[in-house]
Amino acid sequence: MAENENGQEKTEEPSAKRLREAREKGNVPRSRELATVAVFGAGVAALLAMGGGITARAQDWMRAALSPDRGLLDRPDALFGHTGMLMLEFFWILAPLLLVTLLACFIAPAVMGGFNFASKGLVPDLKKLDPMAGLKRIYGPEGLAELLKSLLRVILVGVAAALFLWPAMPRLRAMIHQPLEQAAAGGMKFALWMLMATAAALLLLALVDAPYQKWNWRRKLKMTRQELREEMKESEGRPEVKGRIRQLQHEMSQRRMMEDVPTADVIVVNPTHYAVALKYDGDSMRAPRVVAKGVDEIALRIREVAALHRVTLVEAPPLARVLYREADIGQEIPVKLYAAVAQVLSYVFQLRSWRAGTPRPQLAELEVDEGDGTGTAR
Repeated sequence: MAENENGQEKTEEPSAKRLREAREKGNVPRSRELATVAVFGAGVAALLAMGGGITARAQDWMRAALSPDRGLLDRPDALFGHTGMLMLEFFWILAPLLLVTLLACFIAPAVMGGFNFASKGLVPDLKKLDPMAGLKRIYGPEGLAELLKSLLRVILVGVAAALFLWPAMPRLRAMIHQPLEQAAAGGMKFALWMLMATAAALLLLALVDAPYQKWNWRRKLKMTRQELREEMKESEGRPEVKGRIRQLQHEMSQRRMMEDVPTADVIVVNPTHYAVALKYDGDSMRAPRVVAKGVDEIALRIREVAALHRVTLVEAPPLARVLYREADIGQEIPVKLYAAVAQVLSYVFQLRSWRAGTPRPQLAELEVDEGDGTGTAR
């Protein structure tokens, strides 16, 4: 079982975050056996398919290279350009083969988990220069796995070559009596088919190595339970950080709420515990809206701000309690409280137009359903 630096067993599968971070660092599963057989096999297959055309063009190129224009002897400055053209023509002869092998380079990454470019992987890592880590890698389980793969590679290639060569020995001996050109063509074709048999043997090794590399990659990324808990805390937020954030959000909401108290039309209060600030604008609101509310210390603060800005306070304990319980800040009051709040606002508007020497307006009796009974307030 894999262990971390603290000796704890890594029993948990890697999380999505850990897998993503590994890819960002360039840590992805890779199989050298699969990459080798993909490039090698594609190159041999391309030679088998296009060998005739490549050979014919190579022969023409060779004749042109060995039969230069005698006029070049009188123009030494043209030899450099002539040589460059010969090299360019030779490159175009090999271009199809080079293109096939280049495309084959993308087979292994696609099979092993897709393409991944990570800039972090280009940053030098001094830990890779640690000699102890290198010895552990060589003589540890990974070194043993590489040794077994090397032995298996030699056995597979040797068996494939032997099985291909043994029945073809009579045909190879017969090439001694064939014309040179025919023997050379037959020998080249035989060599390519033997290389293809070798590639098939290497493919068997790659079919074993690729799943092993994927499994070993995930095994190394496994996590201990402690690491998993720490990651969950980081993703969800540590309790102390979340608590501080909630506190700051609460303070900000309280500050904004207190800034809205001076705009209220009335503060409905229970003399000591509850305070709810209401605002109503007939041109822009369908119903009165709660701009602030609170209990105890917050209620006291609302009353202080209201007194400082001369906002009317109305004592209506049942209404204050129901408004605090069922109306949210910034939202319209419940429909069932329309009548009671309308009476309060009417009383407030009468107070604003009241003049000394005239009878002072009186708040009519309010009927408020608190859910467990009906209360009245003056």
